[in-house]
Amino acid sequence: MASSPVRWSLEAVDAQTHARTGVLSTPRGEVQTPCFMPVGTQGAVKGLDPEWVRRTGAEMILANTYHLALRPGAELVAELGGLHRFMGWQGPILTDSGGFQVFSLSQLVRVDEAGVVFRSHVDGQVVHLSPERAVEIQHLLGSDVAMVLDHVVRLPSDPRTVEEAMQRSVRWAARCREAHRREDQALFGIVQGGLDVSLRRRCLEQLQQIGFDGYAVGGLSVGEPPEEMYRVLRATVPEMPPEKPRYLMGVGRPQDLLEAIACGVDMFDCVMPTRNGRNAMAFTAQGPIRIRNRRYRADKRPLEEDCPCLACRHSRAYLRHLFQAREMLGPVLLSLHNLTYYQRLLHQAREAIRQGRFAAWHGQQQRRWAQECQADGS
Repeated sequence: MASSPVRWSLEAVDAQTHARTGVLSTPRGEVQTPCFMPVGTQGAVKGLDPEWVRRTGAEMILANTYHLALRPGAELVAELGGLHRFMGWQGPILTDSGGFQVFSLSQLVRVDEAGVVFRSHVDGQVVHLSPERAVEIQHLLGSDVAMVLDHVVRLPSDPRTVEEAMQRSVRWAARCREAHRREDQALFGIVQGGLDVSLRRRCLEQLQQIGFDGYAVGGLSVGEPPEEMYRVLRATVPEMPPEKPRYLMGVGRPQDLLEAIACGVDMFDCVMPTRNGRNAMAFTAQGPIRIRNRRYRADKRPLEEDCPCLACRHSRAYLRHLFQAREMLGPVLLSLHNLTYYQRLLHQAREAIRQGRFAAWHGQQQRRWAQECQADGS
């Protein structure tokens, strides 16, 4: 396998956990890890200009292969200069493969060994997505990191279904590796296996034999309790190649991120900060604030006193008014705040790892959230 255009270098490891910090080097810049990637499903982080996203502290974003293939079409994006130019984001981009839509759009999907057949949610057309086509789409988009096509199933599922999906994911991964030709784009494998640790380890071993530029844990946060997810991560992530980036796909709550960092995860994405922001929920160091709550009607304080985001230039009372009045500025401001909160949280995690105090800091954060999670009366 040729040298990868995306490399990860270690900076520090926490003495009491597997938490680590490093630098992900890509053709379009460096990313400090652990990192959180805002989700730009259709070539945009909902409601936010790319420059605003950058000012939250984000260094890398995620876009969705399936949705961009449906509209405007990967060929058109390539004709217009590639995804970076098309959406106006010049930093690194990771594209998922469409595998999650096998799960999330299951009523519109048929899966067999050849790949996936979708009934488009846009216009009802039949769409064929094979491992080779998933790679071709990502070639055309021109992302810095492409993901293999995998088969995601709901948890819990019966053991036979989980094992069949895992083995299919490995076979598809090998076909993706064979089809991948773009020298300026890395390709990551995805570890599947549900909640069965032995299946996860078997999958990882087979993916390593194929050889990838990085390794992701997929198929979690799809219905299982958080503690079950943590159990799988603790058993799986430390077994991943230490010199390669480790990515946990689609996970999301602040407490989940810190638990995963403690296991050695380097990269995250999730729609939670922007989706919750659009629905009037702000993340803070003291716990969530549901800004529609009447208690904030005359509250002069910002969401957080030390937060540099645009939302925190305003009072909680004003932000509540925006949502009550259905002004579009409300969802925009809370989305910006939540992304800023996530970036600040991961910056603090990186500093704690470098200073050798991650375990203590992590424990303090979790205790604070446990004490404050009901503070807004929700």
